[in-house]
Amino acid sequence: MPQKNRKEAIALASVPEEVTGQPRRIVLQQLTWRNTFASLRYRNFRLFFGGQLISLIGTWMQNTAQGWLVYELTGSKILLGVVAAVGSTPMMLFSVWGGSVADRYSKRRIVLCTQVSMMVFAFLFAGLVWSGRIQPWHIMILAALGGCALAFDMPARQAFMVEMTSREDLINAISLNSSIVNGARVIGPSVAGLMMARVGIGMCFFLNGLSFVAVIAGLWLMRLPRFVPPPRNSSAWAHAAEGFSYVWHHGRMRTLLILFAVVGVFGWSYSVLMPAFARDVLKVGQARYGMLLGANGIGALLGALTVASVGAHMNRRVLVLGGLGFFSAMLLLLAWVQSYYTALVLLALAGWGMLLFFSTTNTLLQTSASDEMRGRVMGIWTLVFGGTTPLGGLEAGTLSHYLGVRWAVTIGAIVCAAAGLVVWLIVRQRPSQKLSP
Repeated sequence: MPQKNRKEAIALASVPEEVTGQPRRIVLQQLTWRNTFASLRYRNFRLFFGGQLISLIGTWMQNTAQGWLVYELTGSKILLGVVAAVGSTPMMLFSVWGGSVADRYSKRRIVLCTQVSMMVFAFLFAGLVWSGRIQPWHIMILAALGGCALAFDMPARQAFMVEMTSREDLINAISLNSSIVNGARVIGPSVAGLMMARVGIGMCFFLNGLSFVAVIAGLWLMRLPRFVPPPRNSSAWAHAAEGFSYVWHHGRMRTLLILFAVVGVFGWSYSVLMPAFARDVLKVGQARYGMLLGANGIGALLGALTVASVGAHMNRRVLVLGGLGFFSAMLLLLAWVQSYYTALVLLALAGWGMLLFFSTTNTLLQTSASDEMRGRVMGIWTLVFGGTTPLGGLEAGTLSHYLGVRWAVTIGAIVCAAAGLVVWLIVRQRPSQKLSP
């Protein structure tokens, strides 16, 4: 094969018909550890990467402080789940509309508006804590408002990836975006634990508010082509409904989203129970609680970088189902550990497996969607993500109340493993998703 044709064969890969509905060719980049950060060669993505990293550190600080604050005010495991549910319910209600808005309007402008809104909410949180008047209902209202902002932020931000980079580097950009989130998970909870122990919970909320300045500045400084609105041939709701039809007629998209929903309810809900797990099971305080979440973030960061580096070369079923199986096994072991340091290791390993599943699923959905439908597909992804979080929070909180934290985590791990096994049995007769020239 001539050198030119050989390079072309490496760069192009066929996407199976059952993923996209029509056979087509997409451009892929050979990813190795040496070019794990290939997307950072784009100025716009560098601005996004730096701003998001700083902002998300603040977000994880606030999430860590919020869980501890709720448990400190009420001592209720059920209320931990209720607050998580209240914060995520707006995502379930409005994310499909948010995806439609992302396909109709400037994604940068949408994300700018949502980030400014969340900055205001963080400062309000800090003021209430410092005033000594903070009550659980305050937390629920602010959590709900934050969920409304996220319903528009997440679809636009996910679909914005290709505009900041290129389709050729989309896989790398999506995985690096996951690494931003989980890099922040490493730093944010650890810093929050120290801040809560030394200067009080209110500072975590205040610093989160300040952190939004970085991402807002990054978005403002981006150089993008002038946005040209697409033609409007249908109503907003009809436009949004097209996304459901699009996903429903693509078998693998549908399967991935159903599996994603099951894991969202029974798997990720373990994070809601971390304050109770730290205090009641492991008998540790605020600083060590932050380190537990930080360990989970380290594993998740490494998982995201793993996908960024080798995801284009590996069988996607191995990454999705293997990652889910490994995550479930680590969660099952975590439920019954006695040692704090063993829990740290298991949380890191669970985070690694979780991100193999999460990042690869996100990548498959985005690369399978056409450019004009990507916002709506990500709106449905956000709907599943946001819809399962309140259900998972309520499930985990209720089970831990009646059966204890250990059994709540155990049941979640078993259900996730069973769901992965069922999907494997369903798809094992299909053509392999490993991409080939």
